[in-house]
Amino acid sequence: MLRNGLEPWHLLIVGIVVIVLFGSKKLPDTARAVGKSLRILKSETKAMKEDGEQGKVERSGESAERAEQPGER
Repeated sequence: MLRNGLEPWHLLIVGIVVIVLFGSKKLPDTARAVGKSLRILKSETKAMKEDGEQGKVERSGESAERAEQPGER
């Protein structure tokens, strides 16, 4: 029934609807805003990954310290 969920003519119809709804004057501003949002999302994702890697390093360092001091708990 649904061999290909999205065919090229579907994209054409979506493009025409977007142009009709937003108009050609607002499309560059909208594209700029979407681009800026994607850049912010990318930078935040990168920061979260870096924080996660630092947390793993810190946790592995703490577990090594605990292994050296077995009598203290």
